[in-house]
Amino acid sequence: MTSTPAAPLVLFVAFPGMGLLDLTGPQTVFWCAAKRMAERGLVPYDRHTVSADGGLVVTAEGVALDTLPAAQFAGRAIDTILVPGAPGISAVLADVGTTVDWIAGAAPHARRVTSVCTGAFLLAQGGLLDGRRVATHWNMADVLEQRFPALEVDREAIFVRQDPVWTSAGVTAGIDLALALVEEDCGRALAMDVARELVVFMKRAGGQAQESELLRAQVRDDAAFDALHGWILDNLHDAGLTVERLAARVHMSARNFARVYKQKTGRPPAKAVELFRIGAAKRMLEQSEANLAQVARQCGFGDEDRMCTAFRRNLGETPSAYRKRLAGA
Repeated sequence: MTSTPAAPLVLFVAFPGMGLLDLTGPQTVFWCAAKRMAERGLVPYDRHTVSADGGLVVTAEGVALDTLPAAQFAGRAIDTILVPGAPGISAVLADVGTTVDWIAGAAPHARRVTSVCTGAFLLAQGGLLDGRRVATHWNMADVLEQRFPALEVDREAIFVRQDPVWTSAGVTAGIDLALALVEEDCGRALAMDVARELVVFMKRAGGQAQESELLRAQVRDDAAFDALHGWILDNLHDAGLTVERLAARVHMSARNFARVYKQKTGRPPAKAVELFRIGAAKRMLEQSEANLAQVARQCGFGDEDRMCTAFRRNLGETPSAYRKRLAGA
């Protein structure tokens, strides 16, 4: 008689001062994935939140989470260990020595060890990141690299896979990381079902930049052109997004619009449109199997040559090279 496969054991590591969403974002992904697995007749994840001593652990936001003692799982085969970050990681790191010791000791018995945001500091403290390329929150990249010079920080990536270790950027990037882990285990279709149930706007690939072009524009322009940017994104397929047409959308003369737009956003309108097109093209290259000609048309470049020129000018690589690099990320 064939035995039932053991449920993959996933341990979420909690410690005082951690970021709540760093932990609960991935927890929700794995919870939803477990439901979908059961519906498909697969053995669902066995999920537990652990800490060094067990009991209530208070997050940076002041929320107390009930946890099991990590030692309870001694001798168990662990599928995945997930370590969240903390907003004040430098101060927190001095008080989590027992947690770091447990992670370092448990890692050899786990199929993979993962971190969200500044959780990479705990993995690095435990000696698990030496010689590896890693991701963390963009604001802490320099600190991580200075404190642990034996690792290499990828300042752009949403997450980095260096088996058996996966690391991710800040906060919500933990959701992207968790979706990628589920996709590796259960396939793309199930992972996309989870993303849809959680109303995730887009399942981002690991090599995608942490900060989108739209977010950069929103930070710079103080909402002055938010509506226009939304309209541009909805109409990127239209190759005729000229300065005159954009100016008409905001009821300004072309000359005044070009001046004010650059003043507010730091770049000319034509350059902004090009960067929005590149962002859309990158998403298609990451998330679809459309060929380069289709991507170029749908993103408003017109043809592959124009898209290739724009990619080289702004990213230093061709669209095909970008897709190939992401496939191996």
